[in-house]
Amino acid sequence: MSAQNFAKRVTAPEITARKGGDPIVCLTAYDAPTATILDEYCDLILVGDSVGMVVHGLTTTVGVTLDMMIMHGQAVMRGARKALVVVDLPFGYYEDSPERAFQSAARVMRETGCQAVKIESGSYAAETIAYLVERGIPVMSHVGLRPQSMNVLGGFRARGRRKIVADEIVENAIAASDAGSFAVVVEGVSAELADKVTQSVSIPTIGIGASAGCDGQILVTPDMLGLFSRVPKFVKKYAQMEKIIRDSVAEYTREVRERKFPGEDNTYKFK
Repeated sequence: MSAQNFAKRVTAPEITARKGGDPIVCLTAYDAPTATILDEYCDLILVGDSVGMVVHGLTTTVGVTLDMMIMHGQAVMRGARKALVVVDLPFGYYEDSPERAFQSAARVMRETGCQAVKIESGSYAAETIAYLVERGIPVMSHVGLRPQSMNVLGGFRARGRRKIVADEIVENAIAASDAGSFAVVVEGVSAELADKVTQSVSIPTIGIGASAGCDGQILVTPDMLGLFSRVPKFVKKYAQMEKIIRDSVAEYTREVRERKFPGEDNTYKFK
């Protein structure tokens, strides 16, 4: 990437500076064509480990590997030129030690060219975040419903119904902020709790199934485009891509079987 293109790209400090300002627009991407489209509108594009479920057909994000994230991160970086690109560190590649986290994050940034990584932020995360930031790796945190921990949490369920859990979410967000995160994703909590997190930290909160009062919003792009029949409650479908694809394939199938495709406009003729 040229220095000119890099200079135009949104940076992590610029995202942090948006705290309390214009809402930050974020979506996920896993391929170059989608990233090219989103880049026109998004401040931040996340290469989420949700790729395991929405692209690879896994039932959870736990099976996602670092090599998968790097491959999809490379594709997104080929399409995005303006937005800040953040790549998830997948389960098992950062939790055991800050050193392991740095090795994983450094490899991701080196091989993709992305500008930051995201980690799910349990009580262990503050030391790791500080370690990464001190060594030049911007970190976006993630509190509330943490998909990588679904086996411990008992599934993809909203978090914070009990006061002790709600307090822990706020504490984890504060610890992540104090450790140097440039932003924090708040997922699957009540609007009241999301607003409390937003008010408790000095960095922007990015809501997903949280509150309109967060400093920004993110959704999984295939979900919001209506590519799947079943989506989480917090998702608004802005399109019905599943129907569009089914209708298009059905029409193609009919035309092939009736020998209407390819037609004259789709056939080469040499003079």
